[in-house]
Amino acid sequence: QVQLVESGGGLVQAGGSLRLSCAASGGTFSDYAMGWFRQVPGKERDWVAYISWSGSSTYYADSVKGRFTISRDNAKNTMYLQMNSLKPEDTAVYYCAARYSGFDPRSTNYNYWGQGTQVTVSS
Repeated sequence: QVQLVESGGGLVQAGGSLRLSCAASGGTFSDYAMGWFRQVPGKERDWVAYISWSGSSTYYADSVKGRFTISRDNAKNTMYLQMNSLKPEDTAVYYCAARYSGFDPRSTNYNYWGQGTQVTVSS
């Protein structure tokens, strides 16, 4: 099974940028479709973006479309989330997740999860 570790979170001012990374180990990274989710305390974990195993297909939640870009480098076993034009409402713990099949925004349908990285956007 694959292990996932997120990094790159931090504190940034509104309008700024961050790039999150998700490093995979213990499995064949290219076997998995990947997603980014985020969660704030007391709320459900929300889907943010999805990328297929090859990187040829990507999908975004409406709230981040045009501002966030998901990508992956299968040679480096790493997925990325480039976040631009950040807003205070983007503040959350961001998680990466892996699943065997195609696009699905439901967190319950992902098999493996990282521990999360905090992103805080100040106004």
